Formats: sequence, C-alpha cells, structure tokens
Amino acid sequence: MKPYNLLRIVWPSFLITIAQVGVLFTFIDPSEILWLSESYELSRQGVYTFCFFLCWAMVSAACALTLYLTQPPQASEWQWHPRR
Repeated sequence: MKPYNLLRIVWPSFLITIAQVGVLFTFIDPSEILWLSESYELSRQGVYTFCFFLCWAMVSAACALTLYLTQPPQASEWQWHPRR
C-alpha cells in the first residue's frame, strides 16, 4: 500500500470519528455502558478511549473498502474474449 493511500484512509476516518464519538457521548454516558466498564474496570476516560479507537477502526475499514472499490480495473481485466 502506498503511503498516500494510507493517509487517504486514516485522515478522513479520524475526522469522522471525532464527530461520531462526540455525538455518541452527547447522548450516552460512559458509566451506562456496563458490559464494558464492569468486566475490565475501565474509568470513564478509558471507555471514551476504547470507543474512540473502536469507532476509528470501523470507519477506517469503510474508508479502505471505498478506496479499494474506486480503483480503476487493470488493463488485463478490460480485454474482451469472445464466446466460442
């Protein structure tokens, strides 16, 4: 993977994740996420951090898939083979 393609994936996903986590934690208090804080005894900031990286990974995967699907096909894929 080329370095500028990695930047095309990571930077937009980082910006979207900031907005996503901001909206998420506007409506949800981290102390209400019991399944995460009870089993690992995370602080409120730990829940923020874990959810941020989880959301960042999901948005990065979506950006990577978008970048992969927008690549033009190779020249060998455009060759037409008539049916026989």
